[in-house]
Amino acid sequence: MFFFNQMGTVFEMGFIYAVVALGVYITYKILDFPDLSVDGTFPLGGVVFSVLLVAGCPWPVAMIVSFVAGCAAGFVTGLLHVKLKINGLLSGIITMTALLSVNYLIAGGPMVSFSQESTMLQNGFIGSFDRQYAIYIQAGLTLVLVAACKVLLDLFLKTKAGFLLRATGDNPQMVTQLGKNIDNYKMLGLSLANGLVALAGSLYCQYNSVFNSSMGTGTVVIALACVIIGCVISKHIRVMKDTTGVIVGAVIYYAILTVAMLLLGSEYTQLIVAVLFVLVLIFDSGLIGRAVKKWIRGVRRREGKEHA
Repeated sequence: MFFFNQMGTVFEMGFIYAVVALGVYITYKILDFPDLSVDGTFPLGGVVFSVLLVAGCPWPVAMIVSFVAGCAAGFVTGLLHVKLKINGLLSGIITMTALLSVNYLIAGGPMVSFSQESTMLQNGFIGSFDRQYAIYIQAGLTLVLVAACKVLLDLFLKTKAGFLLRATGDNPQMVTQLGKNIDNYKMLGLSLANGLVALAGSLYCQYNSVFNSSMGTGTVVIALACVIIGCVISKHIRVMKDTTGVIVGAVIYYAILTVAMLLLGSEYTQLIVAVLFVLVLIFDSGLIGRAVKKWIRGVRRREGKEHA
């Protein structure tokens, strides 16, 4: 039963962070933009959702507003970068730092609890089931939302605006030659990415029935790891799109993280996240593969000398 419960948590949290990873995929893979504002927009979506829900707003509307709030934060990052000519990395850091105070002001404190309110993941229907079954229902609902985000993102990337967004990261000169302003597409990409991240923040708060101002710590690191794992998988499975790979990568990453926390303890969570990220980067760079090939060649060389 313990394993049954843990698998449900892995799927649910994996799907929540898959929404974050889809947003980071836009900035990291499509725009090639180092957006660190994610650590601020994740809790921004959570606090906007929580405050609106407590004020009596229906949860679907609160989720939409949280998405819009994230888009606004991403737009600010874009303005800092393209209009004020601030370095992309610094633009994200500035937005993230500002959002620490903005989130606290919106919440009116470090926490906002709404355990008695009905949400997509916490309501009377789900509450009628035992916890071990309810968590799978929550995971299923989250998967539906993730699938919707993935399909809409795929459809958008097939449009003219989506094509130009891809070109902005791959070949900005071509976009300029077509008479389009790459700055506008950078701001569009940053807005969409942070909107998805904020939407995931609202899901995370629904899962816990509480907003905590520290919930965004390390979000960008986790999301980047999910994106890298997902893109490696989709690269080796040609029929799989990158967006699908990102979702699979998020579940795999959270499964590994859960096992590590069970073995070492939850107090080492941030250390485990950092170590896993380093391992993912090493794997992505091909360093492990080269080391294995070098070791195999060395073994064969020694065997050849022995036979000689």
